[in-house]
Amino acid sequence: MGVYEARGMLEKSMKELMLKWAETRHSWDDAMSRAFEEKYLAHLQMDMRNAVGAMDQMAGLLQQAYHDCGE
Repeated sequence: MGVYEARGMLEKSMKELMLKWAETRHSWDDAMSRAFEEKYLAHLQMDMRNAVGAMDQMAGLLQQAYHDCGE
């Protein structure tokens, strides 16, 4: 699996998680749900954005390495 494929899978999984969370919030909307969202999901979203950025950088570096090696 390449970097772009892994990135796409990560983004798709995060989108699915957030859709499921939105559905869950319809039946679980109290202080505990907001605390869960703030403690876990907000940080997970930030980490995911950082990971996607790192994956983009890695893809660029790999592409440059392939180019430099004549691939």
